Amino acid sequence: MKAIIPLAGKGTRLRPITHHTPKALVQVAGRPALGFILDALIEGGVDEMVFIVGHLREDVEAWIGEHYPELRTHYVFQEVQDGTAGAVALAEPYVDEEVLIVFADAIMEVDYGAIAELDAADSGLIWALEVEDYYKYGVILTDETGAMERIVEKPSEPISKLANIGLYYIRDYQLLFEGIHHTLDAGLGPSGEFFLTDAFQYMVDHGARIIPAPVNGFFDCGKPETLLDTNEHLLLEGQAGIDSTANVDGAEIVQPVRIEADVVVKGGRIGPNVTLGAGTTVDGCEVERSLVGAGSVLARSKLINSILGARVRVEDFSGSAIVTDDSVLTGRD
Repeated sequence: MKAIIPLAGKGTRLRPITHHTPKALVQVAGRPALGFILDALIEGGVDEMVFIVGHLREDVEAWIGEHYPELRTHYVFQEVQDGTAGAVALAEPYVDEEVLIVFADAIMEVDYGAIAELDAADSGLIWALEVEDYYKYGVILTDETGAMERIVEKPSEPISKLANIGLYYIRDYQLLFEGIHHTLDAGLGPSGEFFLTDAFQYMVDHGARIIPAPVNGFFDCGKPETLLDTNEHLLLEGQAGIDSTANVDGAEIVQPVRIEADVVVKGGRIGPNVTLGAGTTVDGCEVERSLVGAGSVLARSKLINSILGARVRVEDFSGSAIVTDDSVLTGRD
C-alpha cells in the first residue's frame, strides 16, 4: 500500500525552531515526530510513500534517505502552498491503487487493521477522535448508517464530537482525484486555500461511503504547548531513560526524563517531563517540562516549559523560552 504525506508547510506555530528545522523533524522524546509516524505506517503495511515537500526540503529528503533507506520514496515539490487539496493533488502521478493520506502534524495511535475489515462496498476510512472541545476542529457528521455525511469546520454548537484528525484511507482513489480536480477548478475561497475535505464531500455527494474509524490516541506536535504534552506522553510510554554513557553527578532526577548519550549533568534537578539531547551539558540547573536539543550547554539556570534547539547556550536564565539552533540565552545584565 502507498501513502501520501504532505510535509511542505513552514511550521509557523513552532517558530523560531522551524526557521532552521523542518516541522516534521522537530525532536520530541529523542527523535523527529516524523519517525514515529513512519514506523507506524511501515508496521501497518505501507512500503511506498509520496512526500510532498517544500520548506527545507533538502533536510527532509536527506533525513528520510538516511533513516529509511528501504522505503520506496517519491518527492514532489509544492511550489505554492495552496492548501491540503493542492498538496495531495501533486501526488496523483504516483497513485494507482488504494492509498493512505497522512498529515504529519501529530503522532496518532490507530489500528490500521480497520482497513482490512472495511466492507467491499465502502470507499474509504476517515479516522475520527471524539472530543469535548468540538469548536476547535472540523467535525464529522454521519448519516443513519454511520457513514460520513459532511464535515463542518469549528461549529458553534455541538452538532458532532467526532473530530477530523488528518488521517485517511481511500480505496476509490480515482474518485478522490476527481473530487480534488473539482475542488481546484472551483477556485479559491475567502481563506485562500483548497481543502481536501471538499474533495471528500464531492466523493460522498457522488455515492461514496467513507466510514469514520476510532482513534486510540492523538498527540499534536504542531504547537509548543502540545509538543511538550506529546513529549510527556512518549516518555511515560517507554521513551524515558538514562543512556549508559551519560554522566549524572549529584543531580535530583524526577521521572519521567530522557537523558541521551554523552550528556553531563552536575547538580541541580532534572524533571519531570524533560528530554536532554545527546552531548548536552547541564551544570547547576533546574529543568522541568522541557525539550533541550543536542550539544547544548546550560549553566546556573531554571527552565520550565521550554523548547531549545541544538547547540544552544543558556546561562543565568530563569523562565520559559523557545529558541532555535545555536542561540544564546542569558539572564545577566
